[in-house]
Amino acid sequence: MPAAPRIVYEDPDILVADKPAGLLTMGTDKEKARTLYAVVRAYANGKRPSEKIFIVHRLDREASGLVVFAKTPEAKERLQDQFKDHSAGRRYAAVVEGRVTPDEFTIRSYLAENAAHRVYSTPQPGRGKLAVTHVRVTGRSRTASRLEVKLETGRKHQIRVQLADRGHPIAGDKAYGSRSNPFGRLALHGAALDFRHPRTGEQMRFSSPIPRSFDHPF
Repeated sequence: MPAAPRIVYEDPDILVADKPAGLLTMGTDKEKARTLYAVVRAYANGKRPSEKIFIVHRLDREASGLVVFAKTPEAKERLQDQFKDHSAGRRYAAVVEGRVTPDEFTIRSYLAENAAHRVYSTPQPGRGKLAVTHVRVTGRSRTASRLEVKLETGRKHQIRVQLADRGHPIAGDKAYGSRSNPFGRLALHGAALDFRHPRTGEQMRFSSPIPRSFDHPF
């Protein structure tokens, strides 16, 4: 059973939550109740007067970290516009298999999704969507590397697929070729989130502590 999510910030327009690993952001046909959206919506419904909650973006079930929700349709639209034009920033911490080199690099590839909902890279731009990821190595051991990853685009499973393509799958990511699971979870955490406030235009920045387990064995 995943831990309870933590509300990091809220005002009349937005709510930022810290999602634990193992919890869906939003419901699927098979799972509707145990989701971050359901928890946040129940919290908002319990207020007097009650508030509405709108999904802006998602974070993989297996990952942990920051997610922003909107409380009005206008806030949702303005926030989603920022994710679409890449003005909203997202930084992740990840632990991957192997010694990653060089210290900093950018991955550009086209990602597509097959009928089984598996994301893959394609050399044909017309068959996929451009995905751009900036990577910085923050630690290395004999068998693993810790990374800071910044998204320029936000495609489904972008970080997971692109790192696996380089021969460095994220630890615990069996779906994309990981052979180890030292943390008992996907070693991917949404550590920082920044965007302009949808009503005031103020620059908002939020951070979530990187899981302490990610420090081992660096």
